[in-house]
Amino acid sequence: MSILINRNSRVMTQGITGKTGQFHTRLCRDYANGKNCFVAGVNPRKPGENFEGIPIYATVKEAKQATGANVSVIYVPPPFAAAAIDEAVEAELDLVICITEGIPVRDMIRTRYKMKDSKTVLIGPNCPGIITPDEIKIGIMPGYIHKKGHIGVVSRSGTLTYEAVAQLMEMGLGQSTCIGIGGDPVNGLKHLDVMQRFNEDDETDAVLMVGEIGGTDEEECACWIKEHMQKPVVGFIAGVTAPPGKRMGHAGAIISGGKGTAQEKLAVMDACGIKVTNNPAEMGKLLKSVL
Repeated sequence: MSILINRNSRVMTQGITGKTGQFHTRLCRDYANGKNCFVAGVNPRKPGENFEGIPIYATVKEAKQATGANVSVIYVPPPFAAAAIDEAVEAELDLVICITEGIPVRDMIRTRYKMKDSKTVLIGPNCPGIITPDEIKIGIMPGYIHKKGHIGVVSRSGTLTYEAVAQLMEMGLGQSTCIGIGGDPVNGLKHLDVMQRFNEDDETDAVLMVGEIGGTDEEECACWIKEHMQKPVVGFIAGVTAPPGKRMGHAGAIISGGKGTAQEKLAVMDACGIKVTNNPAEMGKLLKSVL
């Protein structure tokens, strides 16, 4: 079992004719069951064409009707990416993964409001995507560093997602699902949403959770873990030391009134029973120690 995607997912790429969309669609199609999973592309100016055998449709709705696609991955440029999410939501897809970085915050606020009563789940924007190792990958993560196993990974940082996976592999630990949720201030799934799914997944035995400074998402997730989580969780908070008294990080890393610092997040996580480390090089070892 996995969460959100598996070998039966059917995926379309919005922005398939751009250089980035083509590059990563090709890599995802060539990974594991990708040839069966990647079934459509969308470009309103190029319907009827194809990308290496993947048919291109004018709209998300047409692509869904023609191929049965239930997932979309978005590589559309920032000024148009929020509208691409809106189109996927209006077509009632199950899952939308937005890789695009730099979407205006005002655009994403509108999109999140429109999604209020939607059944569509959003990952991102500004994220590496999601992978169920040896089954399907949707996004920009390198597939070769992953292996099927029983550790869930959720991270706000793309780079630290890869680092966490690399350390798990050094410990001989494969992954059930790895999700980079992105670090923008207005995004889709939060740590808590993913943790609830991992808790219900029969094939996830433990979770490695990577957060970043700013906001209170990690603290809220930690409080839920204390009351409900039935599996061990290991945590790390990314924060780059900047000028004295300040911390810097992702686009969503806004610290206000002393809240949202790495130290505060780690303290709350520790108090809630999460095994935490201050050293990003120790994530894999710490996870193995709790199994």
